[in-house]
Amino acid sequence: MRTNAVFLFFVAICFSSKAQYRFTGHVDNTQWHNNVYLSIIEDYRKISGVYFEQIIAKTKTDSLGHFKFTGNQLENKNRIYRIHVDNCIDEVQNQNHFDGYCDDSKEVLFIAKNTDSIEFPFSFNKQMFCNILSSNEKSIVFFKIDSLKEEMKFAFSEFRSEANRKLNNKKWFKTFQDFGIQLNEPIAELYIYSFLSDRRNDLHEHYLEDLKDNAYYGNLLNRLTEQYPNSPYTKQYKAELTSDQFIINNDAGTGFNWNYLVYALLSLSLIGNLWFWLSRKKEHAKIINKAKEQLTKQEQNILNLLLEEKSNKEIANILFVSLSTVKTHVNNIYKKLNVQSRDDIKSLFNR
Repeated sequence: MRTNAVFLFFVAICFSSKAQYRFTGHVDNTQWHNNVYLSIIEDYRKISGVYFEQIIAKTKTDSLGHFKFTGNQLENKNRIYRIHVDNCIDEVQNQNHFDGYCDDSKEVLFIAKNTDSIEFPFSFNKQMFCNILSSNEKSIVFFKIDSLKEEMKFAFSEFRSEANRKLNNKKWFKTFQDFGIQLNEPIAELYIYSFLSDRRNDLHEHYLEDLKDNAYYGNLLNRLTEQYPNSPYTKQYKAELTSDQFIINNDAGTGFNWNYLVYALLSLSLIGNLWFWLSRKKEHAKIINKAKEQLTKQEQNILNLLLEEKSNKEIANILFVSLSTVKTHVNNIYKKLNVQSRDDIKSLFNR
């Protein structure tokens, strides 16, 4: 009964906030720095880690450790997001984020869209989140998948022989694929796919064998194309599937010229990297345009001058207004763009 009431509460917030997202939570300030980051994940191979180019917002916790992200610049369809905290040294934090590495960080992955309200309660033992409460039932699917991963790891630890491991591979591939279909969320299935097809783990060889005659992978592409036809997830999955099918269909021919394979993979890699770069630029431009639409004409003028690193006094002289008027406009800009400082504005607009 209480769960239903909480769900209805979040739905009510969703409808009353005029298509604004609202992500809130609590962090233990004695364990973590007070910076909290919100990232959008367009490359499902970069699900875990800290990547500077993925960060779209930053906020600070209050004295009790509470944080909030809110606004209306997110996508109107489900996307993968990450909220994380870390203990990187402040002086080199940007470098850590650029390298995709921080040796002491905690993250939560979730699915959301622009109208969602989600609460991330605090848990113990340096864990950041548990028991997510959301107006979007798809938000928690990654936690269900992670739970299934733990079951799989335990099962594999009991099988020592190669024959048993092969049988276990077949069983768990089907288990994960069936589970993904039941979730009715193709983006969540990509989380499963990235795990099963990861070239760094022992499952990759079985994945290539499974790909030869299992219709699941083609059906997943159809589900992605139907629900997310123009998303980066669909285009990335299609490119990877094409590349892997090319490999398995040409790995046994007599006299096969491997140079062709190398050239094809290099071409796919170059095209893929170019596409992802252009996609990120396009997505960032959309976010920027949505952010600017919230500002008045005068606020946009002041924003442009802030980006030129003009001081408040210089802005006042250029626009022939008082210094107090400039300060008021600057504060309004901070609130509307969900930023805390001029550095945050430069980070948001100058990527």
